[in-house]
Amino acid sequence: MTLSEMDDYPIHQVAEVIRHVGTSDRNFYDRYYFNCHHGSPDDPWLIVGLGVYPNLGVVDCFAVVRHHDEHIVVRGSTALGANRNDLQVGPFLVEVLDGLAQLRVRLAPGHGDVSFDLVFDADGPAALEPRHFQRQLERVTFDTMRFVQTGRWTGSLTVDGREFEVEPQTWRGNRDRSWGVRPVGEAEPPGRRAANTDATSFFWIYAVMRFDEYAISVLVQELRTGERIMGDARRIWNNPEREPEWLGRVEHDIRFVPGGREPASATLRFVKPNGHTVTVECAPQLANFIGFGTGYGLEQDWRHGMWQGAEKVEALRHKVSELDATMKLFCPADYLATFELTDVDGSSETGQGLFEFAVIGPHDQYGFAEYTDVAP
Repeated sequence: MTLSEMDDYPIHQVAEVIRHVGTSDRNFYDRYYFNCHHGSPDDPWLIVGLGVYPNLGVVDCFAVVRHHDEHIVVRGSTALGANRNDLQVGPFLVEVLDGLAQLRVRLAPGHGDVSFDLVFDADGPAALEPRHFQRQLERVTFDTMRFVQTGRWTGSLTVDGREFEVEPQTWRGNRDRSWGVRPVGEAEPPGRRAANTDATSFFWIYAVMRFDEYAISVLVQELRTGERIMGDARRIWNNPEREPEWLGRVEHDIRFVPGGREPASATLRFVKPNGHTVTVECAPQLANFIGFGTGYGLEQDWRHGMWQGAEKVEALRHKVSELDATMKLFCPADYLATFELTDVDGSSETGQGLFEFAVIGPHDQYGFAEYTDVAP
């Protein structure tokens, strides 16, 4: 069904056709994110994203694999058409097979050193996260919604000519859908914000932990002082009849790799007003530095939502060991991680999943006074 056909249903949110969003803000976006892993740092750690930017007239996507010391990227961009259900950019495809339950992602061979054809089956219901809202110097810079799911993967993945048979018993991951307003596309003139470095500090934790019967989703964004823009931790049961459980206020203790800002380990505590506490010990296993080559802002010639022409597909790769150390200070990283959870009753459980982390700019708790300060 095309979006023009969907206009015949009573589902509109504003006085526009479905393909016109309810704001003229250039930074409105609508995005898919997926990750896929085999649970071992010796195997590929794949991340895929596809974003639609209605007010920029662009749809773009990327696939990035971390495999041993290789950082392999294929990225594509095209002009956005009238049909938003057309989620294909050159060799890339995202296909919704069963809404909120099963999706397919594909990167056809012949466009770099990675290709795949994979189907994601969700473990349980999609869980809506708290609204992400931030205003800086009166302007709304973030106003987004997102839902998250863990799941199993089936299909094939080829990296550097080696094909991996992806089976649902052992290949896992999570996916999310987010939409709203956040900085995208070409950089805008910073104006007065350039003089207020504290306002642009960004401390971020986004963890999605998968256990046998549930997942735990954690979000934290802080300013330099520790003031929270958002903070949440919820247990999301695989059983759709059980409501997600709020776990409490998030407290964090990050231990850093000396000479940088990469986490060596982390302790997360979820504390309820009655003192009941859930504790998670996080051990990052493998970093995927998603800021390099994928459009998250490090390269000025390729940013999410940036016009690249009617259609463009590129491939590139780096040695992880040769990534610029200073640029990494401005780069969010997605870590394949293990999680040891100690519940309120003292029981423990081991899980695995995503630990996305960034501390960009000054942050008082961890002693970073300048943008280029590093851990001792």
